[in-house]
Amino acid sequence: MATSTRPDSVALGTPPNPEAHEPRLDEASSAALRLWVIMSRAHAAIAAHASADVARHGLTLAEFGILEALYHRGPMLLGDVQRCILVSSGGITFLVDRLTAKGLVERRACHEDRRARYAALTPTGTELVARIFPEHAALLTQVMEGLTVAEQTTAADLMRALGRYAAAD
Repeated sequence: MATSTRPDSVALGTPPNPEAHEPRLDEASSAALRLWVIMSRAHAAIAAHASADVARHGLTLAEFGILEALYHRGPMLLGDVQRCILVSSGGITFLVDRLTAKGLVERRACHEDRRARYAALTPTGTELVARIFPEHAALLTQVMEGLTVAEQTTAADLMRALGRYAAAD
């Protein structure tokens, strides 16, 4: 295996390339960069499984995220769906348009605010999510079996704390 000269090579413990001009990092920086790289790689590996699973049904992960949120929470304002699945306001409009064209989601008027719109599952959308969600949950459960349930709980708590800190910073 070739030695990487990317900055993450220092954080991952790869021997430094003497020809590279990498800064020497203190312990905290090295640990932070190592954690970032490991989280990114773990996310990419898990997301690949999740994406492949929903792609079998002609969906992207973002589209499935919308369907899943509406299935479990009921009709939601588009802004709430946007915050739930972490896309831009333009992105949520595009995604809901695609799901509407597929006959899975419909827009509904908000009686309290004429400018706002709800997204809601159609009967076809409800049937699809009811059918595919258990399989998707089983796949993610299987992918996460690299950690015990207790370790998954601890990891989730740690990631939540890290995310909250980063968001508040």
